Amino acid sequence: MSIKETAKAYHDKGFNCAQSVLSSCGKYTGLDEKTALAIGGGFGLGVRSGEICGAISGAVMAIGLANPFIDGSDLEAKRKVTSLTVECTAAAKEKFGCIRCCDLKGDYSNCPHYIQEMADIAEEIINNNK
Repeated sequence: MSIKETAKAYHDKGFNCAQSVLSSCGKYTGLDEKTALAIGGGFGLGVRSGEICGAISGAVMAIGLANPFIDGSDLEAKRKVTSLTVECTAAAKEKFGCIRCCDLKGDYSNCPHYIQEMADIAEEIINNNK
């Protein structure tokens, strides 16, 4: 199953956008399913505020896990994850026209599309930056 299909399958089971994207990236992040679902639980609907899309948040979390910045003095790691985050949000903005959940969601019918696309974008960014 492709990452897009995996992400959609999570959403079809009732998980939010962030959970669906982050969980679908498990082979890149090293997170087990339960941990990924728990971490992403509060990020749906733009962190429940309508702000940045949960699918984008899930992608950024996956990218961060695959490119960790865990030592405050490691400026190269900080620069890299910052650059990849900007790349991810820019790709979303280019593809969707905006990144705010309340501007994207409408009647929620497009959420599966955003989830699939962000899982794909996360996978591409991670694979291109190993």
